[in-house]
Amino acid sequence: MNNSTHKGAGHRQRLREKFLQSGLTGFHDYEVIELLLTLATPQKDCKDPAKDALKRFKTFQGVIEASPKELCEVKGIGPKNLLGIKLIQAVARRYLKKRLINKDTLSNTREVLAYLNHTIKNKKQECFMAIFMDAKNNAIATETLFTGTLSGADIYPREVLTAALKHNAAALMFAHNHPSGHSDPSPEDVLITRQLVFACKLIGITVHEHIVIGENEHFSFAENGYIHKMNQDFKEFTKK
Repeated sequence: MNNSTHKGAGHRQRLREKFLQSGLTGFHDYEVIELLLTLATPQKDCKDPAKDALKRFKTFQGVIEASPKELCEVKGIGPKNLLGIKLIQAVARRYLKKRLINKDTLSNTREVLAYLNHTIKNKKQECFMAIFMDAKNNAIATETLFTGTLSGADIYPREVLTAALKHNAAALMFAHNHPSGHSDPSPEDVLITRQLVFACKLIGITVHEHIVIGENEHFSFAENGYIHKMNQDFKEFTKK
């Protein structure tokens, strides 16, 4: 059986033509997953595996964020044909990161949020990231510094400072996700942010922001006055 006669070949060709003509407009989520699976499945219908994956992982984002091991537990998906799913995830992250680097992060909030939403929003574990900036607030690097559990991640200021010095950063922006979907900061979030602001100040590094990423929302420490208050508290602390 060749590529032109296998079950679903005509459907696959129609999907590809539809995408080339109008992008993903009008596509169902399972059709996008199906199209990704076809990239490395030359002689097999991928509609059923795509639907089964969406059923198991609940959402399109869930499928994209699923681990290779989890994806291989879906009938019809194996180590070879999951390539398209994992490739598109990695390509999107690199693309968004490249758009962010060498730009003033404080003036490009939309691109910062796009990058963070794609990188950590749907993670099942809490991930703590840093965006390292130069003296002009241009992003020079990003890094996931800590990964924890469903409910939190242990964050060590010493390791944050080590990473900042490694990147020769003059300023920092922090972000982490809440797997629960809610973006309100916990008391622990406020405490560690305060510790990081103080620790960075001591070696001449400015903390501009800490963003908590929820399901369809985010919380900005800067916009809600926390960072300014912490900087004021540091000034008072150093006067003593």
